Amino acid sequence: MPKRSLENLETIANDIREDIIRMLEHAGSGHSAGPLGLADIFTALYFDVMKHDPKNPDWDERDILLLSNGHCVPVRYATMAHAGYFPKKELLTLRQLGSRLQGHPERTRLPGMETTSGPLGCGLSQACGMALAMRMDNILNRWVYVVMGDGELDEGNIWEAAMLAGKEKLSHIIGIIDRNNIQIDGPTDDVMPLGDLKAKWEAFGWHVLEIDGNDIEAVIDACTMGRAVSDKPIMIIAYTVPGKGVDFMEYDFHWHGTPPNKDQAKLALHELRTLGGKIRGEHE
Repeated sequence: MPKRSLENLETIANDIREDIIRMLEHAGSGHSAGPLGLADIFTALYFDVMKHDPKNPDWDERDILLLSNGHCVPVRYATMAHAGYFPKKELLTLRQLGSRLQGHPERTRLPGMETTSGPLGCGLSQACGMALAMRMDNILNRWVYVVMGDGELDEGNIWEAAMLAGKEKLSHIIGIIDRNNIQIDGPTDDVMPLGDLKAKWEAFGWHVLEIDGNDIEAVIDACTMGRAVSDKPIMIIAYTVPGKGVDFMEYDFHWHGTPPNKDQAKLALHELRTLGGKIRGEHE
């Protein structure tokens, strides 16, 4: 993808958030908070960080992106549509019978979707397998990016994969934890406290970076630094605002798995279009 200015990337991220609201309101089901919070990360990945080609999704030299917390897939669908993988009008088929855009991603339905995900905790294990295969084939110019939720870290499978990646020094894995501090039943610290995540991942042999996950430039810089590490897998702990951009959704765990209704969507879209009231129309 051609390099874009930071201002342009921020505009794309906001447009993606608008599409997420439209998709969820039209579907009448789905997850709001996580996808809105991840829009900046996915914009950075698809429009700056990753090597990929929407016209040739199976390009042999592409980087691989895995979405382990598959319920957040509306942000990936919206970003892929903006990147040119399929028409934007198809976004309104989210969760409809026969649609390619189901509530959890299915690999065989949509070109450019690398894995099927839904059961939490599997993405990092899949990334380990792919990175090991690349090493066996002496492929040194591709990276596996894997996005995970912080609530997902309750799954033991994650830590088994973390041990393996550390042991094998799988430096072509760049993990990104969406550290938004909520999960479906409440704040993560109430459901299952995660403690010092940076120290935990470092103890498993990972190179760890902590960033503001809603700062596109910080995401790009962290991925650039991660690719320069040659002896450890990389984990980026990205602190994000759940429901980012929509005031009445931000930080509220009740929006984890709830879509907006028609009136709520109208309010959300107005807020996104005016950047929280910073942009005023002529007659406002």
